[in-house]
Amino acid sequence: MRISLRFVVLLFCWLAGTGLLRAENSEAIETFPRPLSSYADESLSAGAQLWDRLKAEPLNGIATLIFLLAIVHTFTAPKFMALSHRYAQEAESLSVPEEGDKKMRSRCDGLRFRSVMCHFLGEVEAIFGIWLIPLGIAVAVMKGFPTIFKYLDEVRFSEPIFVVVIMAMAASRPILRFTEACLSAVASLGGKSVAAWWFSILTLGPLLGSLITEPAAMTICALLLADRFFRAQPGMPLRYATLGLLFVNISVGGTLTHFAAPPVVMVASEWGWGMGYMLQAFGWKAALSILISNILFLSVFRRELLSLAIKDEDHRRQVRIPIWITLTHIAMIGWVVFTAHHPAVVVLSLLFFLAFVLATPGHQEEIAFRAPLLVGFFLAALVIHGGFQQWWLAPVLGDLGRWPLMISSTVLTAFNDNAAITYLASLVPGLSDPLKYAVVAGAVAGGGLTVIANAPNPAGQTLLQKFFGEDGVHPVYLFAAAIIPTLIVGVIFMLLP
Repeated sequence: MRISLRFVVLLFCWLAGTGLLRAENSEAIETFPRPLSSYADESLSAGAQLWDRLKAEPLNGIATLIFLLAIVHTFTAPKFMALSHRYAQEAESLSVPEEGDKKMRSRCDGLRFRSVMCHFLGEVEAIFGIWLIPLGIAVAVMKGFPTIFKYLDEVRFSEPIFVVVIMAMAASRPILRFTEACLSAVASLGGKSVAAWWFSILTLGPLLGSLITEPAAMTICALLLADRFFRAQPGMPLRYATLGLLFVNISVGGTLTHFAAPPVVMVASEWGWGMGYMLQAFGWKAALSILISNILFLSVFRRELLSLAIKDEDHRRQVRIPIWITLTHIAMIGWVVFTAHHPAVVVLSLLFFLAFVLATPGHQEEIAFRAPLLVGFFLAALVIHGGFQQWWLAPVLGDLGRWPLMISSTVLTAFNDNAAITYLASLVPGLSDPLKYAVVAGAVAGGGLTVIANAPNPAGQTLLQKFFGEDGVHPVYLFAAAIIPTLIVGVIFMLLP
């Protein structure tokens, strides 16, 4: 252990010295990633552009390789979770008192340490943050430490901050009660059965995301599904079908407006897309695709859904909350949505919100920050990684036709946050209106295929993963469950006028 610790310390000192010396020997701090205009390769084909940029800046390839390894890591997360549980069980079986055998105690402590580390490596929300470590080392060795700081100073973290705050606010008791009342009105048409709640939450909930934003809609829908559906303990195929539907519907349900869905927010201002355009081009098609997908899955799982029932009701939800408290919460969420691109105002708004929650304790529950913070960490890490992928994404997106661009956007979204895809598309010069539509259609259609495809997905997984066994949500099963509603959305977006 001492040798290992000394090796790590020496390695860190060497890296630090290398980075600092590189910075001192430079006339100015190097910029990485390089601006796309610095390559001067507009006349080359996409393949030639990629090869030219890789030769001009080898660190491009290293950063992308690290990003790909992080993606592969997300698909192995269940394996790490399984190892974590196994080590924890072994440690429990070997548990010895403080005065017990030193070797046994040491082995027990080692097993506990492995369990914690494997659990950390299995947290999907933490994976991209973990892979920032080798990325930072690579940049420090090749460009110097100041280059890292310069890059981080220029990265915009407004979206991760906004998501953390909006998730915390949306999970408050008054907002949950208000949303539940809206959904209950729809569920009452089906007698408020488990099946009626399931259909109401998966249909109306995602569409509400166009008003309260997708992260808020994901939080509320996941919490209500946990209480009104998953507590009935449906079969595992229906659980994955529900999760796949939730992710896809949330991704497209925020397209009725120009401020709710992250991939739309990234381009709306640049391309001049307002609420009128979104309703005409995307909104009604999104609502239609959600309805068709839900009806299809309802017909497939009809017998099981109708057989589900929840015996023990939560009577706390019957306690009435004064309307002025609910309206205050709604107003605060509206204010945060309005100021979403001003992180300082968003954080201050959260502090005022927490003060109001403390001032009205009889109608509040403790605000849970674990899930919002994990999702915020995930998004922050993804934004950092995404900035290093511009060198290859822009040529790939800019060299495709309408249908190929839509399909490529959908596929790339499965392996990279859809907001990053649309943002990079906004940097492509001369992109026609049909191609702009195609890239956004593909990005929102593919937003449910994986956990990393859409910013709110990690929130849904965090809130619902306890219903998917000890290993949590398996990415392959999620992909299989989401592929059919994804195809439905894609076809409707591209074929309807």
